[in-house]
Amino acid sequence: MSSAQNSDSVSHLTQREAAEIDETLMGPLGFSVDQLMELAGLSVATSIAEVYKPSEYDRVLAICGPGSNGGDGLVAARHLYHFGYKPSVCYPKRTQKPLYTGLVTQLESLSIPFLSVEDLPLDFSKDFDIIVDAMFGFSFHGTPRPPFDDLIKRLLCLHGYDQTRQKRPVIVSVDIPSGWHVEEGDIGDEGIKPDMLVSLTAPKLCAKKSSGPHHFLGGRFVPPVIADKYKLRLPPYPGTSMCVRIGKAPNVDISALRENYISPEFLEEQVESDPINQFRKWVDDAIAAGLREPNAMALSTVGKDGKPSSRMVLLKGVDRGGFVWCTNYESRKACELCDNPHASLLFYWDGLNRQVRVEGSVEKVSDEESEQYFHSRPRGSQIGAIVSKRRSVIPGRHVLHQQYKELEEKFSDGSLIPKPEYWGGYRLKPERFEFWQGQTSRLHDRLQYSPQEINGKRVWKINRLCP
Repeated sequence: MSSAQNSDSVSHLTQREAAEIDETLMGPLGFSVDQLMELAGLSVATSIAEVYKPSEYDRVLAICGPGSNGGDGLVAARHLYHFGYKPSVCYPKRTQKPLYTGLVTQLESLSIPFLSVEDLPLDFSKDFDIIVDAMFGFSFHGTPRPPFDDLIKRLLCLHGYDQTRQKRPVIVSVDIPSGWHVEEGDIGDEGIKPDMLVSLTAPKLCAKKSSGPHHFLGGRFVPPVIADKYKLRLPPYPGTSMCVRIGKAPNVDISALRENYISPEFLEEQVESDPINQFRKWVDDAIAAGLREPNAMALSTVGKDGKPSSRMVLLKGVDRGGFVWCTNYESRKACELCDNPHASLLFYWDGLNRQVRVEGSVEKVSDEESEQYFHSRPRGSQIGAIVSKRRSVIPGRHVLHQQYKELEEKFSDGSLIPKPEYWGGYRLKPERFEFWQGQTSRLHDRLQYSPQEINGKRVWKINRLCP
């Protein structure tokens, strides 16, 4: 996710402005209620997933009101289910409109339990890790009525657990913390105090008074015509994300950061006898999981001074001969490989809780192989390799742009771009593998492949290492 946006630089809406924007979206701009609800609920779910991982916070209770805010909560519960959470829903005042009954049917088809107010435990902390407050949105007026008034009080009481250091569920409010005035905030100090507020479309004025550690904006659907009309200053959404953090991220004790990995067991009798085949299986899994740059690897080298250095490079080929990548032969890593032709590779696939270490000797690939790969690259990458001549200091980025532009013009006729002599591939010939699969309570699986000779043939011996 991108760096947090300063909350003071983001526009905040009055209740009237929020209502007018909704009317415009669903009027001349052609959005339907169910479209906006789907996008809003997805935004809430992705915001939760950014902070509260299902490995630590999987038990979710969505408390949904009778209006559109409740509908956002129902949609969020569905997406959270597909994200790996275990949601339950409390929906005491059901709306009998087809849109809402359809959302209920979708949740029931996933066997997501619906709990009545009477079914809810007296102590939320024993049964839930996250409570989604989707009771009232910006269009609500007046005082909350039963059973929502009591539910708000029960959620407010959870903050007393902070004084006793007892673990409590975190509260995520959708657009407006229930019990708050849309513009003035928690007037009587009787509203919910969320740990996370997920504003939709644009933050409402009351969001300025939210003191929780996490504030996200969701609802990536505001067209320029509305932004211009209301002079909205909205943060850019990173990549394909449906949410963006507003304000500073909370201070975190780095020593307390930890992940309790949940993975299938990685057992000796299930692995491939050849580590190259096992590596290919894991790469295929990483590609199938949609992980970004599954071929990225940390390359570590050691020069003649004995000092190690590491950097990220991209794997460009793997076969029985080893692992291939390409680089500048005048770079620091190339100089170190010249002094010490041994290196290690590290692949890390976060989404699968996996890493692979490979150690071995390194040699240059043939000129023919380097030439073939160079001309398979996009022409822009070929020109970039020529511009990056060596590990020399340059006065600024403008030098690169100027050289790139000159070469782009030179080869604008589509002629063959010659491979620089100082650019080519390396191949690491593996001598040791380690496959690591993260597990709960740090009891990780580590299987090491090391070569040995049996009857004159080189085979791979598999040993399990301590976590």
